Amino acid sequence: MTAIAKKLDARLNRWAPETAKKVQQLVAEIIELADHDALDLVRSRKVEQEVLDIIDGRKTG
Repeated sequence: MTAIAKKLDARLNRWAPETAKKVQQLVAEIIELADHDALDLVRSRKVEQEVLDIIDGRKTG
């Protein structure tokens, strides 16, 4: 087991159940994207969300 896998395993046991569940879901999504060589999509979604946040901020501010 890699160091990151060991660290994740240890943290999952310490976190609140809902936090651990969310982390597991996110890691599963990352694994799925990596399996399909689609990790660059995560970066695109993040940038898209940042732009939407900026636009929303201008509308409300």
